[in-house]
Amino acid sequence: MIESSFKKIHQQIDQATELSSEHRGELEELIKNLEQEVTILSKTRPEESQSISGFAQVSAHEAVRDTKRPDLLNHSIEGLSASVIGLETEHPQVTALVNRLCVLLHNMGI
Repeated sequence: MIESSFKKIHQQIDQATELSSEHRGELEELIKNLEQEVTILSKTRPEESQSISGFAQVSAHEAVRDTKRPDLLNHSIEGLSASVIGLETEHPQVTALVNRLCVLLHNMGI
């Protein structure tokens, strides 16, 4: 499930027509790093890693879609942000990446 979620995220980024090259590069880098960290996390916290990857997929979809729906983007970003609650101490890198991703996706959706 995690692999397929990140594969879909990469496809969404590749197919996004209105995504600036700056946002595309930053988003690809964040997603690549998050994918690595979530894969590591999945060995000890499979449910949390599935939640993170699932919310990341939905959030990316909402941020790059042609017809913007700020309400849906906000809901998906809230879910993504909530998916790392309680992981801050044990997995600070995952938390930091998710927080950076939330900010970037929110800014893209404006």
